[in-house]
Amino acid sequence: MTLFMIGLGLSDEKDISIKGKEAIERCKYIFLEDYTSQLDISKDILKKYYNKEIISADRNLVEKNSDNILNKAKENNVAFLVVGDVFSATTHTDLFLRAKEKNIEIKIIHNTSILTAVGQVGLELYKYGKTTSMPFFEKSFEPETPYKVIKSNLEHGLHTLILLDIKKKENRFMTINIALEQFKQIEKKRKERIITKDLRVVGCARIGNKNSVIKYGKVKDLINFNFGEPLHCLIIPGKLHFMEEEMLKLWS
Repeated sequence: MTLFMIGLGLSDEKDISIKGKEAIERCKYIFLEDYTSQLDISKDILKKYYNKEIISADRNLVEKNSDNILNKAKENNVAFLVVGDVFSATTHTDLFLRAKEKNIEIKIIHNTSILTAVGQVGLELYKYGKTTSMPFFEKSFEPETPYKVIKSNLEHGLHTLILLDIKKKENRFMTINIALEQFKQIEKKRKERIITKDLRVVGCARIGNKNSVIKYGKVKDLINFNFGEPLHCLIIPGKLHFMEEEMLKLWS
């Protein structure tokens, strides 16, 4: 029997590939990874489209109790559905390795992820440096790692993709506005003039969806812009080619 790890894409039930949908039809158990991202539609719509029962897989199930998924794949075909691409998050690599340890056959069916879909912005993908993430600040937890990553990438002329925090159980999704406010707090402490009010950034909302929004402008202008519903991400451009500059003008 086989564990199918299937990317769903970024938007709705129809973003799945034909190969992925055919694999789901062969599976007895369908798990939907339900904590690193989300589609723009509900699980019930997926259930109706696939005509299959779908089991929500939270972080605890995937990372601590993965045997509840993998043991089923020893005797049945099992689908593990991931929003975006299968290997966009390290937690999915861990599941892959655990399946290998159990000698379970695995088939990977890829799809678009935010890491490639940001190509729509017009910045050359091979000029992105290290990707980072911005978590919600909490009491005694205000990490400066994303600031340091941006600084390092800029020093090398590279763009930075910043993924914004998701707390699905709390129904909290970080907005570009919150992320920029938190960067202002870090800048106030570090005083290295990396995230200034005049720094030009790109804010992206719902990339891959028909109602996506892309805005390019200074921090002081975008910090109060309403980007709408999640999911959001932020890009700090590095050194620009003239063609990249032309593309960014479209989003000004």
